[in-house]
Amino acid sequence: MKSRALRRRATAALAALAACAALTATQGQAHAAPDADPLTPATRFYVDPDSKAARQALTDLGKGDVANAVNMARVASWPQAEWFTQGTPDEVRAKVKGLVREARVVNRTPVLVAYNVPGRDCSQYSSGGAASSAAYRRWIDAFAAGIGDDKAVVVVEPDGLALLPGDCGPDVDPTGELTATRVADLAYAVRTLKARSRTAVYLDAGNVQWRPVGEIARRLLDAGVRDSDGFALNVSNTHPTDHNARYGTWISKCMWYATEGPEWARGHTDWCATQYYSAAAPNDGTPGGAVDSADPTTWRWTDAWFDQSVGTPPADALRHFVVDTSRNGLGAWTPEPGKYSGDPEIWCNAPGRGLGPRPTADTGVPLVDAYLWIKVPGESDGSCTRNTGGTIDPEYGIVDPPAGAWWADQAHSLARNAAPRLTFNR
Repeated sequence: MKSRALRRRATAALAALAACAALTATQGQAHAAPDADPLTPATRFYVDPDSKAARQALTDLGKGDVANAVNMARVASWPQAEWFTQGTPDEVRAKVKGLVREARVVNRTPVLVAYNVPGRDCSQYSSGGAASSAAYRRWIDAFAAGIGDDKAVVVVEPDGLALLPGDCGPDVDPTGELTATRVADLAYAVRTLKARSRTAVYLDAGNVQWRPVGEIARRLLDAGVRDSDGFALNVSNTHPTDHNARYGTWISKCMWYATEGPEWARGHTDWCATQYYSAAAPNDGTPGGAVDSADPTTWRWTDAWFDQSVGTPPADALRHFVVDTSRNGLGAWTPEPGKYSGDPEIWCNAPGRGLGPRPTADTGVPLVDAYLWIKVPGESDGSCTRNTGGTIDPEYGIVDPPAGAWWADQAHSLARNAAPRLTFNR
């Protein structure tokens, strides 16, 4: 009888822990002096006490699954981004205002994602968005109004720049009008959000195994990155943090080279070496050999090109960036060779991954303003099929939940595989 009573008390204690886990980091310095800037190395990000992970912890406890409950309580204690994906202008204004107000009460900075650009995701897993450019701009106006003069960090339109309408297929944007409108809409979003006095704005730029350095640098410049605080990398992806840091540094240097560097290089982001660069090593004729964009040991020629051609730009002239570390603790997933004849969608609900570095604005890397959990750990990428032609995800043997839906099994796996090991945020 005594042991049963002890177990009941332990379970009750864990339940209380799970319910309060998200409040731990938030309440600890609620009365600290407020920051004037939205993002400095000392910034503490807002933790939602009613997050999906916090609710999952209680669900797990109700099932008697103490190990997963504790892990979910740990996840819930760390800050995660809040995504805004739809709604009328009035609705998004009210929701954004409510979030920044909650964060202000405890002197924390919330991380928000604006994800409503027309035609997003090429009508794939995360399709949707505003009905028109005009509707989108009204939505962005309302988003910015909701922030007001409060602190906020906003990531603008994941994949919106790396996956333009012109990239969706030859028949999607034959005249280029949709692509031009997308770029203009992103530039409008950046300007409008950055006009708020205490908002840090980062325009999404894809990930290290997507657009070549010069190409994404050109797109960022066209979409107004110079009006922002910088760009975001690795959103909803699993590539290692150091790979993204290196890639982001090249992008920043490339933008400087093509805008403020040598006169003869102005406008030429296309001259920048890329993560796929395989030309001869500078001046010695040594063959570069094949390049694996996932293998940093093959990037030495890219580093050499930037060292020789760009040198060391002034530190304050380079654009900064943030990196999503919500699923990259074990790096990118590579399926068994020959398992799939088509694209295995390595980005889509990659199996066996783990949470990466914890969210912080004190990264120790000069150009990296923050590591953030932008993709909410445990939310599905969509009903992935690995291009097998069926409806089942062969990696899981099920139909994956729709994009953005909570997937408890995936959340548990990410927590178990966290690298570094998952602990409570103090």
